[in-house]
Amino acid sequence: MDVSPLTLALLCFAAFAAGVIDAIAGGGGLITVPALLGAGVPVQFLFGTNKGASVFGSGAALFRFWREGSIDAKRAKILFPLGFIGAVAGAALVARLDPTLLRPLVLVLLVAAGITVTAIRPKPRAHTETVPGALWKTAIIALVIGAYDGFFGPGTGTFLIIAFVTVLHLTLSLATANAKVVNFASNLASVLVFVWHGQVLWQLSVPMAVSQFVGGTIGAHLAVKGGDRLIRVVVLGVVLALVAKLAYDLTQ
Repeated sequence: MDVSPLTLALLCFAAFAAGVIDAIAGGGGLITVPALLGAGVPVQFLFGTNKGASVFGSGAALFRFWREGSIDAKRAKILFPLGFIGAVAGAALVARLDPTLLRPLVLVLLVAAGITVTAIRPKPRAHTETVPGALWKTAIIALVIGAYDGFFGPGTGTFLIIAFVTVLHLTLSLATANAKVVNFASNLASVLVFVWHGQVLWQLSVPMAVSQFVGGTIGAHLAVKGGDRLIRVVVLGVVLALVAKLAYDLTQ
């Protein structure tokens, strides 16, 4: 697929912005998926091309959080493999769907993701609080949201943050950091499945990956320095922007 230099530049800008926002509050796919759709990417290549870029953004963010000591190593041993397994299942399913069904499905899922992110308001508690069945709850969150990320993706980081805060009672900062473990695992698994099926447009994915890597590094740095207050503000901004976009789309 050939695109103009201007279109490629806009896609790279969208990827950079997605990397920054995704590292702080999740929701980067809510920028890149519509951008790729707008650029005319065929739906059968949409998810693979998006994952080919986003795996680098989530990887950069994860590395930054790990260096800062924000990742719980014990929890990561559960989050990574189950997020990976869930994403393989989700990506394998979407890779086999009829392309003619994907576009309306994408639009429905975008609306559903937007409504869910908007409606749920997490109330963090002290992260030192003992949570009954924490390991099982962690495993279920990783598997279910990992599968969603492999199948669709947009809003995954935000859903993970909400789940970690409301179910595991993590602070926003810790929830954001540990969400990147699942994000990276699911992105890696998904892109491997899509590469196997030949559904990645590398001429778009590679330049977007570079942009998203830079964005993810910057976003993670801002999240570490800004803490819960910055994360809360960015999450709110992402939700408001999403609501505005979905409202506009529904009027067209």
